[in-house]
Amino acid sequence: MARNIFSINQSMFKRDWWKYLSGVLLLYAILGGFIIKIPDTMIGETIRNLFFHVGMWFGMFTMLITGFIFSLRYLHKFDENEDIVAVEAVNVGLMFGFLGIFTGMIWANFTWGAPWVKDPKLNGAAVGLFIYLAYMILRGSIDDVHKRAKVGAVYNIFAFILWIVFVLILPKLSGESIHPGKESTPILPVHLDPALRFVFYPAMVGWILLGFWIMNIRVRMRKIKLKIDN
Repeated sequence: MARNIFSINQSMFKRDWWKYLSGVLLLYAILGGFIIKIPDTMIGETIRNLFFHVGMWFGMFTMLITGFIFSLRYLHKFDENEDIVAVEAVNVGLMFGFLGIFTGMIWANFTWGAPWVKDPKLNGAAVGLFIYLAYMILRGSIDDVHKRAKVGAVYNIFAFILWIVFVLILPKLSGESIHPGKESTPILPVHLDPALRFVFYPAMVGWILLGFWIMNIRVRMRKIKLKIDN
């Protein structure tokens, strides 16, 4: 019996290894984020938020890309499972997005003196999140399952394109920005002190894997609910 339990546990570990990796990496990021010695920077100790705020945005982007891909797959196959993954990926992406906004506002309050400033990147991110909120509202307003999936998939594809425009393209064309990513405020990961990189990159992978983990749970819950309703 002990051998059977060991075999089952070994099988579960092989199947879910990435979940354990996510937990280990995020624990490492939390501990490292609080105890690592911070090098001299313009923003001082607040740079510790880099491991959390930026990580959540990495997770958000990954989830939105996943939703975009599975919406394309749905329109190709019209498989309900593809639509379920697409909508749950967006749900998790929105969660990370709002957590990223919240942690960013805390960071901004310490570094810029206000939780929100007039900046093209911040405004673009807010508009992008509202576009995806409209996607969820649209889906909730359509009763027919197949129509909801088709309309939702088309909207999700355009929402992702608009997200890229508002978050990545327009801020670069709009002029000066105090948010990292412009020439005068270069993107932080490229210019990080080596000591910070040892925490930053594992944290990014951990947040992304956590996003897939939560998405996987939500997909399974939605499928169970559909079976119960039917």
